[in-house]
Amino acid sequence: MEGMGKMIDFSFWKGKKVLITGNTGFKGAWLSIWLSKLGAEIQGYALVPPTQPSIFSEANLEARIPTTIGNILDAELFRKTLDECNPEIVFHMAAQPIVRQSYTDPVGTYMDNVIGTAQVLHTIRQSRSVKAVVVITTDKCYENKEWEWGYREIDTLGGYDPYSSSKACAELVSSSFRSSFFNPKEYGHTHNVALATARAGNVIGGGDWAKDRLVPDIIRSIESKEMVLLRNPHATRPWQHVLEPLYGYLLLAQKLYTKGPEFGEAWNFGPKDTDVKSVVWIVKHLMQLWGVKDGYTIDSNNHPHEAHVLKLDCSKSSSRLKWTPVWDVSNALQKIHEWYAAYAKRNDVFETCISQIDNFEDYLHNTKSEAL
Repeated sequence: MEGMGKMIDFSFWKGKKVLITGNTGFKGAWLSIWLSKLGAEIQGYALVPPTQPSIFSEANLEARIPTTIGNILDAELFRKTLDECNPEIVFHMAAQPIVRQSYTDPVGTYMDNVIGTAQVLHTIRQSRSVKAVVVITTDKCYENKEWEWGYREIDTLGGYDPYSSSKACAELVSSSFRSSFFNPKEYGHTHNVALATARAGNVIGGGDWAKDRLVPDIIRSIESKEMVLLRNPHATRPWQHVLEPLYGYLLLAQKLYTKGPEFGEAWNFGPKDTDVKSVVWIVKHLMQLWGVKDGYTIDSNNHPHEAHVLKLDCSKSSSRLKWTPVWDVSNALQKIHEWYAAYAKRNDVFETCISQIDNFEDYLHNTKSEAL
C-alpha cells in the first residue's frame, strides 16, 4: 500500500506524563493499561467505576495508577489534580457514554459532556505543562441522515438524542477553545497547546459490563442461558475492537506533541466498510464462538429513537495519520471470546489485557511491514 507510514514509535511514551479523565471506564481502563505497558507516568481523574464488576477494578488499576476520584465539574479538585501531576498530554474521556441513559437524564448528560468538557479545557488553559490534548467524542456526533456512506469530519454535526447532541456540543466547545484560547497562529507565543478531537465507532472488547451495550448484553445472556433481548436487530454499526481507536488516539496525541497544531482538528477512527455489521450478525457470530445456539428475541416495548445506519469515512486518518484498522470484526469477536474465557478461568485480568495488546502490536507491526 503506497504511502503507508511506519508503525508508531511506541518508545515515545516512555516517561511521558499523561492525565486521563474517565480512566475508570471501559475505554479509559484499556488506555491506562496500554500506556502503563509503554512506560508512561499516568494520573487518572474519574468517578468510581461505572459498573460492578469493572475492568478497572478487576485489573487492579487502583493499585497501579494514581487516580483522583472526582467529577470533572468539580473545578477546584480538577485544577488541584492537574497542578500536582503537571501532565504533558491529556486524554479527556470522562463522559456520560450511554444513549439510552441520556433520555433518562438529559440535563446530567449535557452537564457531563458539554460543561465538563469546557471545564477541563478551561483548566488546561492555566497549565504550563500541557502540550497535547485529545478530546474523545463519538461517531454519533454527526447529524445522522441514515446515509449508506460514511460521515466525514467536515459533515454537519447534530444529534437526535441528548447523548449524540451533547457530543456534538463537545465538538463545538473544543473547536471554540481551539480558536479562542489555543489558536494555531498563537502557538509558541501565547500558548503551547495543540488540541484535537477524536470520533470513534462502536467499540467492543473484553471487560465491558455496561448496561444497554450489545456485547455485555450478549455475554450476560450466555451466562444466564437466556435469549438476548434486542431492540433493533437489523441496525448496522461500525464495530471495532477497543484497541483500534485507542491506537488512533495514541498516534494522534504523539502527532500533536511533536508537530503541534498541524494536527489540531477532528479525526475519525472507524472500521472498514466490510466490518459495518448488523446487530443480529454480531449476536450470531459471538454466540457461535461460545458454542451456544444463537437465539434472540425482539423487545417489543416502546423505545427511544436510535439511528439505524451509521458509518464513518476514515480517509483523512488513513492519509495524514497513516492510521488503518488492524483487526477485522471477526478477529475482534475472537479476542472478546478469549478475554472472557480467561476471565472465567480467573486468569490475571491485567496480564490478559497486556497479552492482547502485545498481540495487537504484533499485528500492527506485521501489517505495516507488509505495506512498506
